[in-house]
Amino acid sequence: MSARYAIYFAPYRHSPWWTFGAHWLGRNEHDNTALPQPQLEEISAAELAGITAEPRRYGFHATLKAPFRLSAAHTEPDLVARLGRLAQTLAPVALGSLRIATLGNFVALVPETSPAGLQALAAACVSGLDELRAPLEEAELARRHAAGLDAREAELLALYGYPYVMERFRLHLTLTGPVDGSLAQRVIRTAGPAIARLNKEAPLSLDRLCLFVERSPGAAFQRVIDVRLGA
Repeated sequence: MSARYAIYFAPYRHSPWWTFGAHWLGRNEHDNTALPQPQLEEISAAELAGITAEPRRYGFHATLKAPFRLSAAHTEPDLVARLGRLAQTLAPVALGSLRIATLGNFVALVPETSPAGLQALAAACVSGLDELRAPLEEAELARRHAAGLDAREAELLALYGYPYVMERFRLHLTLTGPVDGSLAQRVIRTAGPAIARLNKEAPLSLDRLCLFVERSPGAAFQRVIDVRLGA
């Protein structure tokens, strides 16, 4: 199967955080339509379009279970059913204030402090659905190892198909693709006031699991279902 599935957290459609993130990236991940990006003083329209090209394909989100293919024994309805059952066992997590940070060579939103229950929720999404995942292909494994993994990350990759899970998980909502230090600082200055306002007016809670699908290699990931957490 060529389709890949991912379990993300994304703010609900038309909420303040979704409106900020979807317009920042320039795409509505529900119907794969373009959205106007903000007009910024320090970053030109062409520059913003360029630095958001990579995350635009995925939509504004935080990864809980990274993209994977289904095994031959499972179907998309199987995954949807399992996702629904998993969501009923999990309680929402208040994320607290988010800050803009550089993670490696990209810019993202991360929690100011470690929210209670977040690591356990993310771990449950990884392990609770892993039975449905097909093993990584050799080319995918090679690409991951080429990025330079330590021993624990290599172990997690072998176990779960992704190295940044369990204790290596760090929730983030990506704002840019690769940028240099100077441009990263301009992004932080530019987006900072909006993030401060959102933190004050609309505190964000991880209250749903969102199923995203890449129907064919290189296609944009579309958000196909949200399941509210029910514990």
